[in-house]
Amino acid sequence: MNGGPSGFHNAPVTKAFVITSALFTVFFGIQGRSSKLGLSYQDIFEKFRIWKLIMSTFAFSSTPELMFGLYLLYYFRVFERQIGSNKYSVFILFSGTVSLLLEVILLSLLKDTTANLLTSGPYGLIFASFIPFYLDIPVSTKFRVFGVNFSDKSFIYLAGVQLLLSSWKRSIFPGICGIIAGSLYRLNILGIRKAKFPEFVASFFSRLSFPSFGNSPPPAPSRNIVGTISPNTGRRAERSQPAPMASSVEPSEEAIATLVSMGFDRNAARQALVHARNDVNAATNILLEAQSH
Repeated sequence: MNGGPSGFHNAPVTKAFVITSALFTVFFGIQGRSSKLGLSYQDIFEKFRIWKLIMSTFAFSSTPELMFGLYLLYYFRVFERQIGSNKYSVFILFSGTVSLLLEVILLSLLKDTTANLLTSGPYGLIFASFIPFYLDIPVSTKFRVFGVNFSDKSFIYLAGVQLLLSSWKRSIFPGICGIIAGSLYRLNILGIRKAKFPEFVASFFSRLSFPSFGNSPPPAPSRNIVGTISPNTGRRAERSQPAPMASSVEPSEEAIATLVSMGFDRNAARQALVHARNDVNAATNILLEAQSH
């Protein structure tokens, strides 16, 4: 399935979060402390380790969790493109905070002194994102394997299940807390879906000097080159070029629905698909470039 243009184009907040999560995980992994980042009753209510409460929302406790977690975070960048970086920052803060509060309440109810009862990592954000993924992202292709029906969304669900079960109940509890947080955001509790950070937030993340990997280069500007070539060259180009295609290609409803689910206007999505000859990736780039001007 396609999450829009490849890389972190128009998703600076996701890029910053992914890199931060990876760096913290590697840092604590090198020190051999990754497995000790999980939360327990003693950490919160007896030893008051607030730093652990914060770090547990960023660093994963194992390499498999890191791989699946970063893959899902990277895919869910589509929601930042859909609602904008300023609103997506609110979604990250809300889902992370609510999920963390639910985890603390769970620890207080269980009163289990077992060390690291809850695993670490941005489970709140990841599993909160499955709510809009389930409700808003359409299925574009379906197929069967050994008589079992699958869709292009199945791979994302499988990655989520793998992450949810990676540490059994230690990861299941944070995952459920994330799903609840995502549901509360979806229900627009206290009008949270209308809230957004000021414009400088997105600008700040855009200007951070993170490594530039994964960024899609902007398409080269179109130029009129008619006046720069000789008549003979023009005649040769005419002979070598295929006959012009029809002036428009009617976009498919599936392609229009995919772009609309990303937050684009239906008419604008249709026009972009006409220009892109029904190529969803190219149409997305056209729409994103139009928004940036």
